[in-house]
Amino acid sequence: MARIPDAFIDDLLARSDIVEVVGSRVPLKRQGKEYAARCPFHDERSASFTVSPTKQFYHCFGCGAHGTAISFLMNYDRLEFLDAVDELAKRAGMEVPRSENPRSAQQQDDSRELYSALDAATKFFQKNLEGSEKARSYLDGRGVDEENRARFQIGYAPDGYSGLRDALGKDERRMKLLDRAGLFSKNDRGHVYDKFRDRVMFPIFDRRGRVIAFGGRVFEKDDGPKYLNSPETALFHKGRELYGLWQVRQTNQKIERLIVVEGYMDVVSLFQFGVTQAVATLGTATTPDHAELLFRNAPDVFFCFDGDAAGRRAGWKALESVLPRMKDGRQAFFLFLPDGEDPDSIVRKEGAEAFDERLKQATPLSQFFFDELTREINLGTLDGKARLAERAKPMLAQIPDGAFGDLMKQQLGQLTGLGGNAQAGRPQMPQRAATRTIQPAAKRSLVRGAIAVLLQQPSLALTLGGKHHFQGLRLPGVELLLELLGLVEQRPDISTGALLEHFDGREEQASLHTLAAQTLAGDEAMWTVELHDAVGQLEKQLLFQRIDDLNAKQRQQGLDDTDKYEMRELLKARANLRL
Repeated sequence: MARIPDAFIDDLLARSDIVEVVGSRVPLKRQGKEYAARCPFHDERSASFTVSPTKQFYHCFGCGAHGTAISFLMNYDRLEFLDAVDELAKRAGMEVPRSENPRSAQQQDDSRELYSALDAATKFFQKNLEGSEKARSYLDGRGVDEENRARFQIGYAPDGYSGLRDALGKDERRMKLLDRAGLFSKNDRGHVYDKFRDRVMFPIFDRRGRVIAFGGRVFEKDDGPKYLNSPETALFHKGRELYGLWQVRQTNQKIERLIVVEGYMDVVSLFQFGVTQAVATLGTATTPDHAELLFRNAPDVFFCFDGDAAGRRAGWKALESVLPRMKDGRQAFFLFLPDGEDPDSIVRKEGAEAFDERLKQATPLSQFFFDELTREINLGTLDGKARLAERAKPMLAQIPDGAFGDLMKQQLGQLTGLGGNAQAGRPQMPQRAATRTIQPAAKRSLVRGAIAVLLQQPSLALTLGGKHHFQGLRLPGVELLLELLGLVEQRPDISTGALLEHFDGREEQASLHTLAAQTLAGDEAMWTVELHDAVGQLEKQLLFQRIDDLNAKQRQQGLDDTDKYEMRELLKARANLRL
């Protein structure tokens, strides 16, 4: 994929007014220097969603949603990054620079041809469904009406080894394209034949509604694997795609929840009965990419699995993937179905309302987590409690900072008697103690103060004139502060929003957004003084750190002439500081 230059993104964000972008989709009210609204990303009565025209970014104090005009379009209009950039560029009358690398241009042409080949195959399978009494009867028997057949573009791959090949593989070039699209198989003797034969065909769509692969379902269970999926191709990576997500997006203006099921037919049946938020993983366990995609589209995710041991294993795998993505405002639930049932059979027997009732009774992630971990542990013994703590702590450490992570740790403390902050069982005490000790420390942190100033007004970095000498200081956040200073020096007109965009996907992003969302006391002159003072203090700390390092070296192995010269200069500098 061609990479869009940072300079273009900066320019695009500078020319895009976030108030206009958000305001065209969400009613905004002016509040002082900012605008406020009820958050479009979670249900709330009060307006905790703010948009800052000076910083050019939005932040919700309720659910933590935040970002620039680009990420707003990605989350609100559910666009991919490149599509959001295209949309903003169109509004600003800008041309998105595409790579001039001939290989990239060639790759784009190849992709276009692959999409075209897959589209032709989809139409071929749909045409064959019209002519197949057997396939139509099967779908009639499953209650799939014409509207849903069209919505999912369901088709039929004819029996025989070369139906698709004969219809579409007109020449060598087309044969190669169909092969690269994953539509052929090859036997030991090198003979090429249709991969999908005598199966009901479910096209898999990408996030822009283009067919990228297929799933084929047999009519009877003893005819080989129940589902056969396309192999991985240049367009299709099963660990990153969800069957039905395109249809969910087209059907629901606002997606309140997503229900993850195992089979394509489950998705289609749920749609048929009015449950239009179902998606399926593509013959693979839930991956971290799936988890990210699910939560990018809905705040609540329900994993619906069989109630047997395999279903519980699939549930645990899903939990492992979503745990590091459980920011406040997100929820995950697990629904395990009775033996021998799947969502298709349940919704057919009981209807949509009864299925909805089952979802309301689903097990929350927190309960499933502790139920599974304590299943074979005796919590009546110290050994059992120690084993639970040992298993749970590394997993809980993956939860992003916030109330959910704190409550999960508190629950572990209650079960083991260790307490959330290594204090015994009184759940609220550690939190009060933490509030007392952490807050003043945060205020005293020079690095945090300097970063907060830069996030209020990035251009203040330029007042340092590139003079800041604390590289190598061993203090938390120093590398981040240096990176921020470097970014502003390279891109002097960068806004707060564009600065934060640079950290998209990095672990520092959430805390930077939280700092940027705060209103800093004072004015530009005060912030400038604060920044210069902080840099001066950090430079002094580096001097003292270097003296300590040389003293330690002298005790361990002695100093050479260069070290002695450096020590003399450092001591002189220290003496001058104290005069």
